[in-house]
Amino acid sequence: MTDQVVELRQYTLRPGTRDTLIELFDREFVETQEATGMRIIGQFRDAGNPDRFVWLRSFADMETRERALTAFYGGPVWARHRDAARATMVDTDNALLLRPVSNGFPLCDRPVPGATALPESRFLATVHYQDAPFDDSFADKLGYAPIACFRSEYAANTYPALPVREGEHVFVTFERFSGALRGGSGKEELVLRPTSRSALR
Repeated sequence: MTDQVVELRQYTLRPGTRDTLIELFDREFVETQEATGMRIIGQFRDAGNPDRFVWLRSFADMETRERALTAFYGGPVWARHRDAARATMVDTDNALLLRPVSNGFPLCDRPVPGATALPESRFLATVHYQDAPFDDSFADKLGYAPIACFRSEYAANTYPALPVREGEHVFVTFERFSGALRGGSGKEELVLRPTSRSALR
């Protein structure tokens, strides 16, 4: 069954620290988060911004999200590595709570810890904005076929220690990057390069 809650998180980092965070994340924060009941979908370098790290994780529902985040951020792994992680970060509040419109991502088997080979793949994530909630049929009007679609999850944030963007209406699509942006107003486009341990690759 597809998880019903997805977080799209964009972190602004201190200049020159992105690879430091990615190495730490891929080594320490993948399996240990999943052990609490969430799924790490993918970790990415933003190809257009050397100081931005983008990642996705999912949860069965909002109650599972609360339990999993409480367990991870209150647990020993985060306590041991949080200072090193936070030292790379300027802003971690750019996070969207989303609900799937389509089936889940076509995930691959994640490379084992210590893997360093970078995938050749690139993804285009497009965040569409409007002044009212999107409905699922918006996907039919796009003129292209994303591999996954999401719209805003309006449930209250069940883990307020991690802020999320609230009061916004978004529709987010993911597709394989063809080499050119689509452009146009009312949207944000991110070209994403998977890290060596991303399951979306």
